Amino acid sequence: MPAIFSYFFGNTPLIFGTIGSKEASVSPSVYRRPCGFYNLGQVDYAEAWAWQQSLVAARRENPSLEDLLILLEHPPTYTLGKGASLEFVKFDPATLDLPVYRVERGGEVTHHCPGQVVGYPIMNLRYYRQDLHWYLRQLEEILIRVLALYDLKGDRLPGFTGVWVRGQKVAAIGIKVSRWITMHGFALNVSPHLEGFERIVPCGITDKPIGSLAQFVSGIDLNEIRQQIAAVFAEVFGVELISLV
Repeated sequence: MPAIFSYFFGNTPLIFGTIGSKEASVSPSVYRRPCGFYNLGQVDYAEAWAWQQSLVAARRENPSLEDLLILLEHPPTYTLGKGASLEFVKFDPATLDLPVYRVERGGEVTHHCPGQVVGYPIMNLRYYRQDLHWYLRQLEEILIRVLALYDLKGDRLPGFTGVWVRGQKVAAIGIKVSRWITMHGFALNVSPHLEGFERIVPCGITDKPIGSLAQFVSGIDLNEIRQQIAAVFAEVFGVELISLV
């Protein structure tokens, strides 16, 4: 299983990241901004949402606080972006037996469920690049690189945000940025049951089916994917991940 190891040379962190069979080393002279890493199990959406809001509020008050990457799964839940249209919802939200939330991220309706790895980066883009389009492309790049470890070609589609494999959308992205501090993030379908997506038009895209990595990679391991996401996240953003759980 891929792992991340952190050593110290004097007072300077020296990072070695193993991603699949590729090992990446960083010179002791290269500073990497610390980033806390929570690798959690299944968390109710409302709890994770409130937690994100509190983390963002703390960083708006104190911008020097460390960045965070949170990986988790949610029980079956539907969420709509702040401007999402109900025309892409095939059920009555008032009568559904599952939670439905309208949240502050961008984008249309999506579905969360076990077997889907959800990533919530809480990052101050002032330390990186104050450009939302750049940030979205970085999130896509992380997922594309993870797919490549399984010999899968992840594609971007012009005019859309997310990642596709062989015409099927396997990753959705929706963010909120306040004073350059990010919340919400990405959802990668690893091995979920896809029936829940049949109740909506995911992301408002009518002609692109939803897929999962399990359709292309037999026996794919969810925990391994989590570690690979973490390692590639650190590589793409140039941070030092510090495990908090």
